[in-house]
Parts: sequence; C-alpha cells; structure tokens
Amino acid sequence: MAGIGFLFSGQGDQFPGMGKALYDTYPAAKQVFDACEALRPGTLDQCFRGTEEELKQTANTQPCLYALELASAAVLRERGIVPAAAAGFSLGEIAAAAAAGLYDLETGFRLVCRRGALMQRAAGNFDTSMAAVVKLTPETVRELCGRYSQVYPVNFNCPGQITVSGLREQMVPFSADVKAAGGRAIPLKVAGAFHSPFMNEASRAFAGELDRVPLAAPRIPLYSNVTGMPYGEDPKDLLSRQIASPVLWENIIRNMAHAGIDTFLELGPGKTLTNMVRKILPQARTYCTAELETLIREVTPC
Repeated sequence: MAGIGFLFSGQGDQFPGMGKALYDTYPAAKQVFDACEALRPGTLDQCFRGTEEELKQTANTQPCLYALELASAAVLRERGIVPAAAAGFSLGEIAAAAAAGLYDLETGFRLVCRRGALMQRAAGNFDTSMAAVVKLTPETVRELCGRYSQVYPVNFNCPGQITVSGLREQMVPFSADVKAAGGRAIPLKVAGAFHSPFMNEASRAFAGELDRVPLAAPRIPLYSNVTGMPYGEDPKDLLSRQIASPVLWENIIRNMAHAGIDTFLELGPGKTLTNMVRKILPQARTYCTAELETLIREVTPC
C-alpha cells in the first residue's frame, strides 16, 4: 500500500456524546482520554455528556476534540496503522503535531487548552461570525470580500468551498452578495472569526506559550496550514501564525498526494475533511473515525 495520511479535524463537527463509544470499546482510546481528563478535569463529561452549546465554546471545543483525535490515532497505531504523513485543519494541526512527534500527548493537550482559551478571549472582543461559501471561485470570493473592510477569505478548503470570517454586521450584506453572485454562504458552528486579523492577539499570545515548550523534529512530514507544505526549521512560528492566517487545505492535500499519500484517514467526530478530500482527489481512498471498524478492517496491514 502507498502512503497513509492522518488528517485531524478542526472545530465544527463536534457533537454531544462524541468519543463515548471509542472510550468504552478500545483500551488505547480510554488511556488517552483518561490522560487528558487528569490534566483538565471535566473533559470527559464535556465530550460524553456536554450540551451542544457547551461544546461550541472554543475553550471547551479544542481540548475535547484534541482528546478524541489522539484517542483515535492511538487505536489505529495499536493495530499497526501508522501514518506516513500528517496534517490537521486549524486546531487539528495541534493534534497532528503530537501524532508526528513534535511534542508528547500531554504537552499538546496543555497547548490546546491555552490555544482554545486565548482564541475564545480574542473572539469575545468582537461580534464576528464565519461562513462557508460554496459554488464560487476563489477569485470571486476575494472580490466580494474586498467590498468590505472586515470580511476575509480564510480557509481554502476544496474546489467550490472557501470559508470567510468577518464582522457579523458586514457578513449579512456579504452573504447577500454571495447569493447574488450565484453562491451560498452557510453559517458555521464556531464562536469567532478564526484565521483572520481578529485573532492577531491570540496568535501573539500563543507564540509566547510556545516559547516555553521544547519541540522535537517531526518524525514524519507534518504539513502546515500556513504554507501548505511540510514543516521546516521554525515550527513555533508556523503554529502561532496559523491562528490568524488562512488555512491552505486544498494545497495541503494536493501536496500530500504529490508526495505519495493515496489513503487519507480523518480522525475526528465527523466527515468534513473526508468530503473535502473527495472533492480535491476523487481517486483517493478516504476513511473517517465514524467508519472505524471498516477502516481497521480494510487498512490494517496483513
């Protein structure tokens, strides 16, 4: 089999009860969840019994998703399914970096807790929102955003889908412009205008957090949201900048495929990244945690 790429999801697919079946079924997953619970009591309760509104709060979403994603990775590794490369969408890059060996599970969890808190604080300074714009080209989306002082194209997800962040009062007429241009703006379940200048304060503060953490060289290629390419010499810079920089997801997937990755496994609560990969690379093999038993059966080495 050619290369396997682990993809770690970002915010938006979280749901009450996520990870409970994983925790109850796989000892490797339970070990990861319990380690995260020890560092942040209440994480398991939020994952398994939290409300949708509670899980939507960035300071909760990020550690809960990190725990779920690393638990999924532990289950796969236990069965001999190991990645040749890793990437994560937004918050997922923190989990991907742990899977790639940039730091250990516990260090990554502490970082994601700080990242979530910093981003929630920054989001509270402005009344903002995000929307996925579909059916329009990047050039058209950039032109429409350019009509407004504080609306930004931020996530280049896949052909025909770009996420936009902006002031809520400007996003309303922007969405009308999108409709007039033949597209559709779909509101996202997030609590802030991420990957935009609204997150500059959080980006700077997170850089300070990273200065206190020793980082190792990734054991496998780890792809950056900021550049779309594997990490180079300055992972701290890339990890801090990505909070306020666009996510070049389509570039990441194409570059991973060019490097020999032909099987993509999404580790997270939903299928958002899987659906993106299918639009970018229709020929690729894709699986997600929701299909874990099928994934294990079809991908586990003989």
